[in-house]
Amino acid sequence: MTGRKDHYYNKSKQEGYRSRAAYKLKQLDREVDLLPSGATVVDLGAAPGGWLQVAAEEVGPQGRVVGVDLQRIDYLDDVKTPVELVRGDMTEEDTRDDIKKAAGPGGVDVVVSDMAPNMSGEYSLDHARSVHLARMALETAEEILKSGGHFAVKVFDGQDFEDFVDDVEQEFNYTRVMSPDASRDSSSELYVVGKSKIRAPIREGDVVDVEIEGVGDEGDGIAKVEGYTLFVPDTEEGDIVEVEVDDVKPNFGFAEKTE
Repeated sequence: MTGRKDHYYNKSKQEGYRSRAAYKLKQLDREVDLLPSGATVVDLGAAPGGWLQVAAEEVGPQGRVVGVDLQRIDYLDDVKTPVELVRGDMTEEDTRDDIKKAAGPGGVDVVVSDMAPNMSGEYSLDHARSVHLARMALETAEEILKSGGHFAVKVFDGQDFEDFVDDVEQEFNYTRVMSPDASRDSSSELYVVGKSKIRAPIREGDVVDVEIEGVGDEGDGIAKVEGYTLFVPDTEEGDIVEVEVDDVKPNFGFAEKTE
C-alpha cells in the first residue's frame, strides 16, 4: 500500500466518507467548479456512495442528488440535501426514465461517473471496457443533461482515449483531462470533464441557408435555426444567405457567409 493510498484511505475513515474516491470528486470540483450550489447531480455507478456524499455536500439543501447503480446503495444519513437512489442499468431506457423522474422537472445540471470495469488483468481489454463504460455514461449524459450542464467520467488511459476525448469535446464548450491527486500512483485512470453542454441543432462546419431576422447589439445579423440563435456578421435584416457555422455555444452560435 502506497503512502498516498494510506493517506486518503485513512482520511476517508476519519471524515466519514464511504470510499477514498470521495477525494477525487472533491479535487475535480475544486479545480473546475463541477458541482455548483443548488445543482441537480446524477452519479452513475454510485455505490458505495462516496461521490454521493461529496455531491450532496457541495450542492447543498437547495440542490438534489440522484445515485444510480445495479448494486444496492445504503441511504445517506445526516445530509440535508434531497437524495434519491435508483437501482438499475443506466443503459436501459426504463432506468433513464427513473433517473429523470428522480431528478425532477427542472432537469439535470451535472452527470458524474466513477465507474470502472471488472478488472481482467489484461491492460488492453480493461482499457477497452473502461472506454465502453465511459461512452455509456456520455450517452446517458447526452440524454438527460440540460443545456449548459456539466459532465465528468473516469477512463483508463490507452489507445482509444483521445478518440473519446474528441467525442466529449463535440458535446461541451470546455473539456479538460484531469488526474486528481487522490488517484493512486500506479493507476492509469484519468478523468474527462466537459462543461457547458451544447444543445444545438447544428455543429461547427455545418453549412445552412438562413434568413436574417434582426440585428444584435454588436451589429451582427441574427438568424434562427430551429429556435437556436446564430449571429452572422456583415448581414442585414431580410437577407437570405448561405452560412458556415464556425462556433457553437449552448445558447447561441456564430457563422460566416460562404460567399
